[in-house]
Amino acid sequence: MTNRQKLSLHIPEPPARPGGRPDFSRAKLAEAGAARRPDSGIAAGEISDLAYSLIRVLDSEARAVGPWNPKLDAETLRKGLKFMILTRAFDDRMFRAQRQGKTSFYMKSTGEEAIAVAQAMALDRNDMCFPSYRQQGLLIARGYPLVDMMCQVYSNERDPLKGRQLPIMYSSREYGFFSISGNLATQFPQAVGWAMASAYKGDDRIAAAWIGEGATAEGDFHQALTFAAIYRVPVILNISNNQWAISSFQGIAGGEQTTFAARAVGYGLPGLRVDGNDFLAVFAATQWAAERARANLGATLIELYTYRAEGHSTSDDPSRYRPADEGKCWPLGDPVARLRSHLVGMGAWSDDEQAKAEKEAAEQVRAANSEAAKCGTLGEGKTASASTMFDDVYREMPPHLRRQRQQMGV
Repeated sequence: MTNRQKLSLHIPEPPARPGGRPDFSRAKLAEAGAARRPDSGIAAGEISDLAYSLIRVLDSEARAVGPWNPKLDAETLRKGLKFMILTRAFDDRMFRAQRQGKTSFYMKSTGEEAIAVAQAMALDRNDMCFPSYRQQGLLIARGYPLVDMMCQVYSNERDPLKGRQLPIMYSSREYGFFSISGNLATQFPQAVGWAMASAYKGDDRIAAAWIGEGATAEGDFHQALTFAAIYRVPVILNISNNQWAISSFQGIAGGEQTTFAARAVGYGLPGLRVDGNDFLAVFAATQWAAERARANLGATLIELYTYRAEGHSTSDDPSRYRPADEGKCWPLGDPVARLRSHLVGMGAWSDDEQAKAEKEAAEQVRAANSEAAKCGTLGEGKTASASTMFDDVYREMPPHLRRQRQQMGV
């Protein structure tokens, strides 16, 4: 007989469920401008505090404050805002298309637009991106044709990927956008390997990768960080902590215990925890990490603290696992509204310009959709020819496949 206490497991639970009141009292926030900005060449061990703080530039009045202010000119900020507005308009149109039965699946990035757009603008155009499925803003900010994106979503005869990928899993080598993978966390080791090859060849291009906080529980995440640390790989590893991995809140992946940026500390990597809804903070942190990578000082892990305002996908109903109004209560606000307010405060934007930008984005998306739909949608119109199954596999088609293709008569 013993008097020992019975053992029990801790099962992480979100602070509020459907019908409850949203509660972000446990959110680890810091005042805008409070985080120090060291030189990008500093040793990782000297900046572990930045993995637990929160890098913010825009304060409650939408003013840019503190050492992380990248001091971007008004034209650059206007461009970033317009890209975010366009991304949101694209998402809304494709979401409606799915509801109309024109495609089988779609995933919106609402509330996370600042991450993809600001990082695309902070990176060099030739740097290679290894995105997850909520970084469509990378392609939009790099000027990828909306029509081609829509044709991929519709899997029609103009689909650049010829029907071989699920909708929204874009790929474009020309635009530095690696194929999206539905298998979580694969982007990290792929990006690390690509960046190792770039360094080995003496190239000057770095890589950047994105995963959600839930994917940090995958083995690929830790394997990638091991290689990135040992070989000082020129890569930026981004964790979009949007609080929910499908229906599992971030505590299931370890977010209750510490920050996700803190995982860098154990690998000897610099970890930055950044307000993901602050365009200026995201730009500045990415710029800092890119400078470090280009100076052969290795990788940086960035946790982008944000919130998924919509469902995980068109197959998800978030009201089944979180309060319906939780997104409206997110303490870091909406990234589009915050950058808009900052520009207005600078005297570089107005309500009329906002309305004009939204109208132009809607018209651009509408025109692109009309063109894409002419080439077919789900169940209507043509799809890629069966003969394309033999394409893009080998540099030179082997004899046995040539024979099979001839037997098919294509």
